[in-house]
Amino acid sequence: MTVRQPHPIEVRSYEILRSRVDLSPMPPLWRAVAERVIHATADLEYAVDLLTREEHLQQGWAALHAGAPIVTDEGMVAAGITAREPICHAADPAAARMARAAGITRSAAAVRLSYSEVGPGAVWVVGSAPEAIFEIIERRVAPALVIGMPVGFVGAREAKEALRASGLPQLSNVSEKGGSAVAAAAVNALLYTEAEQPQAEPHQAGQHQAGQRQAGRHGAGYDRAGRYEAGQYEAGRP
Repeated sequence: MTVRQPHPIEVRSYEILRSRVDLSPMPPLWRAVAERVIHATADLEYAVDLLTREEHLQQGWAALHAGAPIVTDEGMVAAGITAREPICHAADPAAARMARAAGITRSAAAVRLSYSEVGPGAVWVVGSAPEAIFEIIERRVAPALVIGMPVGFVGAREAKEALRASGLPQLSNVSEKGGSAVAAAAVNALLYTEAEQPQAEPHQAGQHQAGQRQAGRHGAGYDRAGRYEAGQYEAGRP
């Protein structure tokens, strides 16, 4: 297996982001995803905007490294995934025909076409269309992981909330932010992690205290279930 060699600019970018935000208390896959999203966007707020569980990321990681298909909601997300060839039916004329015939959006039709091709166990990556998330939930596609990062003021936040409430293994974010670059960065982080499946250290299973952060640096805190959540990290608060 070829070992990925990051470009010197990427190496320097990681040095800068790690000087500005300390994500070392995060579980390994969560940290890998958060750092790559921040690297791709130069937006430190993603440190506390992402919501997932480490076991969800472990499930997605295992599926990807076992060869599970990746399905994206649009071509821009597919173009940003560099280590694998994703499946994307957004531009498929059959999706347009199905959308007209069924009275659904083209994004929803693309989900139906994709599911008929890949079946259960795929990793689904949404960076643009909230409708794709709703269709994934409704279709009961039995995913290994859903990365739901649509962007926008209309429907994006609601779709991500619905994804978190669905019980599906997922990675999403709280705010209206997101987009194709963010979604692609998240799946790339899992693809680039080539070592044995990382396991969280005991202090990474929910015992980290938010008050341990360094002054003047961004960070995030765990709740009692071991989940990082936005809005918890104030100086001096446990």
